[in-house]
Amino acid sequence: MAVKSWLRLLSLGCTGMLCALAASTAQAQAYPTRVVRMIVPFAPGGNTDIIARVFAPKMSEMIGQQIIIDNRGGAGGTIGTEIAAKSPPDGYTLIMVSAGHTINPAMIKKLPYDSIKDFAPISVIADVPTAFVVHPSLPAKNLKEFLAIARARPKDIFYSTAGRGTVGHLSAELLNSIAKINLTAVHYKGSGPSMTDLVAGHVQMQFPSMPAAVQYTRTGRLRMIAQTGEKRSSAAPDIPTMQEQGLKEFVVSSGFALFAPAGTPRPVIDRVHAALVKALNDPTVKNNLTQQGAEVVANTPEQHDKFNRAEIAKWIKVVKEAGIQPE
Repeated sequence: MAVKSWLRLLSLGCTGMLCALAASTAQAQAYPTRVVRMIVPFAPGGNTDIIARVFAPKMSEMIGQQIIIDNRGGAGGTIGTEIAAKSPPDGYTLIMVSAGHTINPAMIKKLPYDSIKDFAPISVIADVPTAFVVHPSLPAKNLKEFLAIARARPKDIFYSTAGRGTVGHLSAELLNSIAKINLTAVHYKGSGPSMTDLVAGHVQMQFPSMPAAVQYTRTGRLRMIAQTGEKRSSAAPDIPTMQEQGLKEFVVSSGFALFAPAGTPRPVIDRVHAALVKALNDPTVKNNLTQQGAEVVANTPEQHDKFNRAEIAKWIKVVKEAGIQPE
């Protein structure tokens, strides 16, 4: 009797799993049957919002349903991200994030979600490269010359940031850590004021986005001595990367990416991913993203997951080594 009972339970369990699989497959085949919401956890007009609005219309065509942008800004992107994390995992809520998604676990003590466990990766959409620029008054034309000056003048070189915990801030702290130098941060409320004071010579360096840097370097008001991606940006093909100049560990990516809530069925993830990749490879979309300074990535969910985990671990290490206290 015990064996028969066990076999009966096993049969019922297998039947249940088959039913669940069939239901998941049927859901994916029918998906989407209504409007899909893409949360952007920032106010309209920023880089994340602009990039989302470039590819979303074409993605809507590819997936066969309208995709609406839902801006839920505030608290460094955590308000909108929490909404996405707690949304039903059915494919009708997606979230577009920036580098803040991988930085926040290092900078915020108690996030209302887990940046890995609460999300299903879909793809890294694009990267907006970061530039390493200095004021012309600093006599450094390449990374080697800059590091020599920085080592001779510890704490005497000031860099501006758009705010504490931003990509520009942690890029400089990553440089401090890898190159064993001691640069001093000056935090501003936004990229505009931070760039204004750099151009005026009140600070000596910054890690701004490539589009912001190019407009000043072309006129000679700033000097670009490196860029931080794994490869050179099309916006500055003559400027070598940090890796090319000897810092093999130095790579900084903005990581604009798309997630769904954890538990979203894999067939639905695959459907969204396919529509996204087709949209990003559309010539008009790709050209528009290039004009925004973005380099299309469009990788797989597995590659996205690996990138997400590695970036979170990297920034946690950088923040810890810099002695920055999470708030």
